[in-house]
Amino acid sequence: MERGLTLLVAALVVYVTPSVQGTAHLSFSNATVDITRSGCGVDKLCVETPTDCDPAGTGSCLFVSVVATTPVAPNGTMLSIELRGNSSGYIALGLTANASEGTTMLFICAQNSLTNGSFFFRTMTMNNTDRTLRGNEERVSDIRGMVNGTVIKCEFNITSVNATRSGTRSRSRSSPVTTSSILLGSGTTNGTTIGAFNLALNSGPLNLADPTSNSNTTMPNSGGAVQPHAVLLLLSVLSLAVMLRA
Repeated sequence: MERGLTLLVAALVVYVTPSVQGTAHLSFSNATVDITRSGCGVDKLCVETPTDCDPAGTGSCLFVSVVATTPVAPNGTMLSIELRGNSSGYIALGLTANASEGTTMLFICAQNSLTNGSFFFRTMTMNNTDRTLRGNEERVSDIRGMVNGTVIKCEFNITSVNATRSGTRSRSRSSPVTTSSILLGSGTTNGTTIGAFNLALNSGPLNLADPTSNSNTTMPNSGGAVQPHAVLLLLSVLSLAVMLRA
């Protein structure tokens, strides 16, 4: 039987010290979280691994969708998130300006390994150099989460996202304030203690407000896949060389 827990709050702030993790008071009730590919590339930005996997199924699929509101000064943009993955511990969405330096904001949906897989939520900051985690205070709202075996699904809103947010500051003043790299990954839990984050996908810089901006997502440590336009250019050069020799 599915164990669904809805966590609804007007605005949740997760308070964590380096040695003690805790959350604000939450309300719990049974619920179902439905996450599908409907609207991907049209109404919402979708990033996943494996490519085109089905978040509505039971197979392996680490999936996130993002819908960004129109920025409203001084509060910035709100991001509506759907996150789904397979883990006996936790799955996480990371937002960062540069995955190799600075920091990443991690939004963690997890199951408590000591209480028969009950759902809980955390926000943390990851040092991109050594991958260490520390507690932080990130404002999110409307959290909904459920656990079914190793499948974890959750929905939440990240409020007030703008260029001055830690970990999401753009290097270019001309870049949209919603430009960020998406990291997807998972890890273990010991009760509600969060283990190391294991990176599964790094999208590279994306405009989170543009549902079509994820055409060049790559797997970590891939060395950068050769893009189709590069292949066409190479074929054109080779064809020209053959013609000149003829």
